[in-house]
Amino acid sequence: MQRQVPAPSPPRAVRPRVVDAVLDATLVCITRVGVAKTTLDDVAREAGCARATVYRYFPGKQPLVNAVVAREADRLTVAVLAAAEDADDLAGAATAVLTAGATSLLRHDALRFVLTVEPEVLLPHISFARGDDLLAECAQRVAPAFTRFIDEDHALRLAEWVVRIGLSYLCSPEAADLVDTVRVHALVEDFVLPGLDQSVSSEGIIPT
Repeated sequence: MQRQVPAPSPPRAVRPRVVDAVLDATLVCITRVGVAKTTLDDVAREAGCARATVYRYFPGKQPLVNAVVAREADRLTVAVLAAAEDADDLAGAATAVLTAGATSLLRHDALRFVLTVEPEVLLPHISFARGDDLLAECAQRVAPAFTRFIDEDHALRLAEWVVRIGLSYLCSPEAADLVDTVRVHALVEDFVLPGLDQSVSSEGIIPT
């Protein structure tokens, strides 16, 4: 049974404007001092609202951090799927997903701070069983980028490979290579697509 992706957080037009202000303020605070040192008072002050207002929507720091992560995951999903829409073939779609995802993550100031200063915040979420859950969710989010070219099963398998490769590069000194479209396209052609089966080419499913 395929793991279901959690419902995305409400779009900006639906949720109260103050909620986005609080989430934006949380990102600013995390970029400045990290997750561990960010307090609800800091967030309220940055958002220009009362602490009680923050509590009205987020009854504690962990629910607030969870909401930030969910919103940023939704934004990343939208970005990579939009990038893949312009692709003419499967290799192009996989390349677009990797480069758009890497570009978004490498430019994410709060994430960069956490990775550099307090990696212990992220490690439990990207290793062992929780890491498998993260890969599964990311693959479910990314797979629609490929269903124009291949069936859903192949798309999910390809998405998992793309996510695994992306995460491994982003956690290494070679992270910047993922924003180089030429290098990424070669990587996809040489090491990603061959991991599917012989019925799949760079253009998609080969007719039988």
